[in-house]
Amino acid sequence: MNNIKATKAINEQELKLGIKASWHDDYKDSAYIYIGGLDTGLTEGDIITIFSQYGEPVDINLPKEKSGPLPSDKPGDAPSGSTSKKPKSRGFCFLMYENQLSTNLAVDNLNGAIVLGRTLRVDHCKNYKQLERNQEGKVVERDADLGERLNARPELHIQSRQTAEDDDLGSHRAGSIDPEDPMAGYLLEQRRKRRKKHKN
Repeated sequence: MNNIKATKAINEQELKLGIKASWHDDYKDSAYIYIGGLDTGLTEGDIITIFSQYGEPVDINLPKEKSGPLPSDKPGDAPSGSTSKKPKSRGFCFLMYENQLSTNLAVDNLNGAIVLGRTLRVDHCKNYKQLERNQEGKVVERDADLGERLNARPELHIQSRQTAEDDDLGSHRAGSIDPEDPMAGYLLEQRRKRRKKHKN
């Protein structure tokens, strides 16, 4: 809790003094943030949903507790079949944004936020390296080849220009009308009327 208060105090001092350079500049070369105080029931998707309001998350590392066979009630019994329990998270994670400026927004706005009754600690990470255990049990740096497996970026679905013009949804995208906008139907109808008018 002291770290959260200290971060807020630094931000308030900078605002009062009108300092042009921010303490965030020390972390301008890293797009990773540390998130602590998470509820252990949260998944990667939940965390991405919360933190995507400040930018596009592209990588997440949510360490989980080791899961092994549950101890048997009686000595000599085989382990029960209830080992399918999902391992819980350890209550912290590291998240990378596509744009480094998003880390500043997330740290300033979500540090000290309460999620599921727990206070989050959000801070910058400098020189973050994701570690994992190899087959011998030694801690090593993650292979670059595995980076794609941990990518949180959504897949892009690109339509050809001709298909987009034929498709109403495509014309939404091409004409910058958000298909999730409640006024999208009305705006599309207005566009059709204008096109019809120009053709005649």
